[in-house]
Amino acid sequence: MADYVGAVDQGTTSTRFMIFDHGGNEVAKHQLEHEQILPQAGWVEHNPVEIWERTSSVIQTALNTAGLSSSDLAAVGITNQRETAIVWDRHTGRPYYNAIVWQDTRTDRIARALENDGRGEVIRSKAGLPPAAYFSGGKIQWILENVDGVREAAERGDAIFGNTDTWVIWNLTGGQSHVTDVTNASRTMLMNLETLDWDEELLSFFNIPRQMLPQIRPSSDPSGYGEVTLRSIAGVPLTGDLGDQQAATVGQVCFKPGEAKNTYGTGNFMVMNTGTELVRSESGLLTTMCYKFGDEPAVYALEGSIAVTGSAVQWLRDQLGIISGASEIEVLARQVPDNGGMYFVPAFSGLFAPYWRADARGAIVGLSRFNTNAHLARATLEAICYQSKDVADAMAKDSGIDVDVLKVDGGVTANDLCMQLQADILGVPVSRPVVAETTALGAAYAAGLAVGFWRTKEDLVQNWNESKRWDPQWSDQERTEGYAGWSKAVKRTLDWVDID
Repeated sequence: MADYVGAVDQGTTSTRFMIFDHGGNEVAKHQLEHEQILPQAGWVEHNPVEIWERTSSVIQTALNTAGLSSSDLAAVGITNQRETAIVWDRHTGRPYYNAIVWQDTRTDRIARALENDGRGEVIRSKAGLPPAAYFSGGKIQWILENVDGVREAAERGDAIFGNTDTWVIWNLTGGQSHVTDVTNASRTMLMNLETLDWDEELLSFFNIPRQMLPQIRPSSDPSGYGEVTLRSIAGVPLTGDLGDQQAATVGQVCFKPGEAKNTYGTGNFMVMNTGTELVRSESGLLTTMCYKFGDEPAVYALEGSIAVTGSAVQWLRDQLGIISGASEIEVLARQVPDNGGMYFVPAFSGLFAPYWRADARGAIVGLSRFNTNAHLARATLEAICYQSKDVADAMAKDSGIDVDVLKVDGGVTANDLCMQLQADILGVPVSRPVVAETTALGAAYAAGLAVGFWRTKEDLVQNWNESKRWDPQWSDQERTEGYAGWSKAVKRTLDWVDID
C-alpha cells in the first residue's frame, strides 16, 4: 500500500493540501489564500472558480514539494468551511452566483420569518438547528429568489447546490459526482437528523427543489465519492469528507461520548461527541452530526459556535492599532496581572451560542481612568475564554457530562497566556496536541480508515500525543467572581439593535 494520505482543507480564507504519514505526522503542505468579496455591509462572498483553481494548485505544489506522485497516496479526504453555499450549472460547471459565505447575514429576514411563524421549532426538532443566517438553507433560497434564471434552472434540474466540499468533489471528479457527507448536510437546515436524508417538509420551508441537492454519504466511505480525474491525483481513492469542525473533532480523536475539542480560529467552535443517541439541546447549542464511518451507526454531537474570538484580536490590530501583529497581544496583556475590572464582549455581529441574539453588539464595560491598552488586551483574551465557558457550561447542562480535559487546536493555542486563562476560567486542564493541523488530519483519518491505511479508530488514538498542558491556577472564588462580571457584561450588549 502507498505510504501516505492526502487531505484538502478548503477554509474560509484559504485552501491547503496536506500529506500525512501513518503516524499522523505532516509530510508536506501548501496553502493559498483566496479573495474575500464584500459587496455591501453584512455580505461576504467567495469566487467558487478561484477556490477550485487554488485547490488544484495546492495539490500539485504539495506533491512536488515532497517529491511525491499520486501513486504514493493511499487515499484523499476533504474538509471544508461549512454552510458556505454555491449553486452552479451541472452541465457547464459555471456558478450562477458567488459562494455565499457562512459569515454572511443577508438572509436574516428569512431566518426571522421562519422563527416568527413557528416553523423554527420544526427546524430545531428535525435538523437540530435554530433558524439563522449562518446555515445554508436560507442562502440557497436567496439565490433562487434573487439571481435571474436560477429558479427555472433548478426546476429543470440544471442548477445544483453544494457546500464547498460538494463543489470540490464535483470538480475533482470531472463533474461526475454530486455528493456530500452527513456532517455537511447537517448544516443546511434541510437534513433530518434521524433519517440522515433530506426532509421534504424542511425543503418546503425554503421552497428548494430536491433535485438541486447532493446525495448524502458517510464521512468515511469505502466505496468512495467517484473517480478522481484531476491529473495530479488521478486514480487516488476519494474516501473522506467532513465539515471542518467535525474533521477537527476526528483529528483530536474525540471518539468517546463526552470527549470534546475547542478550535480557536476566526471564531471558536466547541464540539462534544454525544455518541449514537441524539441529545436535544435545551441550552442554546446545536445538535449536529459528529461523523459516520462506513456502515457503522452515525455519531452525533453538541456544538457551540462562537462568532468572534481570534477576529477580536485582529480588530485590536487592524481597527484600533494597539498591536501590530497578533502575537503581540500576549506581551501586552502580560503587562497587567488582571483585567482591571474591564470586560470586552466582542458581539460584533450579535451573539452565537448559547445566546443566539442577533440584537447584541460589542461592548467594553467597567472602564475607569486606571485602565490601559494592556487591560484591553487581557480582556480580549479573557473574552475568548469566557465565551468558551458559556458553551462548555451549556454542554454540561444538556449532556449531563462535565468535560474533564479540553483538547484545543487552532492559531490562538500558540498564546500561552490565553490557554492558561482558558484553564483558569473553565477550572479544568487544557491540552494541545503535537500535530496542530487537526482539521486536515481528521479528513485524512476518515479517508485512510476507509481504505485500511489505518485499521481501527484505536490506531488513530495511539497517534495522538500531547504537546502542552495548562492546569488551572485560579481559586474557586476568583473563577466565580470573574464569571459573574462577564455575565453582567454580556447583559449590557443585548437589545442594542432593533430587529424588525
